[in-house]
Amino acid sequence: MPQIQLVLASQSPRRRFLLQGLGLNPTIRPVSIDETPLSGESARQCAERLAQEKVRAASCGSREVVLAADTLVGLNNRVLGKPKSPEDAKKMLGELSGQWHEVVTGLAVRSSKKLLTGSVVTRVEFRDLSTLEIAAYVASEEPLDKAGSYGIQGHGGALVRNIEGDYPNVVGLPIQALFELLEELGEP
Repeated sequence: MPQIQLVLASQSPRRRFLLQGLGLNPTIRPVSIDETPLSGESARQCAERLAQEKVRAASCGSREVVLAADTLVGLNNRVLGKPKSPEDAKKMLGELSGQWHEVVTGLAVRSSKKLLTGSVVTRVEFRDLSTLEIAAYVASEEPLDKAGSYGIQGHGGALVRNIEGDYPNVVGLPIQALFELLEELGEP
């Protein structure tokens, strides 16, 4: 029986790294969609919708399973995606300073026969950050391609006081939820 090939519909090096750490070597097949949140959409709704749009936009062969994910930050009923500029990153980090927020990853997996979606929410608390700390972190350029303007797996981990829930979710791929979806999909 031919092997199933996992396709990652993303350019995220963090997701690829997490999958490779599990012994999976996905084919990378990035897609481009409009990632603008819809009016009144929660971070969870937006992340699930975007993951589903991404997985639908990626081609899927008969012996392939396509995985798409989208990670967003929710703060006070607002959706924080990736910063548009260094100034935007500074603003986001200032808003997150001293606050609890939610990191939500929407997941979608698709075979040639079925599409499944899900999401995971992790609560993260930032410590109080000084303007100087924020400026130095943004100058490192690490936060410029990350939802909420930080990467917990890098220098951004020093900004975090507390985490409740799934750490890999905050990195960008909730592993347990992914395996549950793949099992439900019925693919090895």
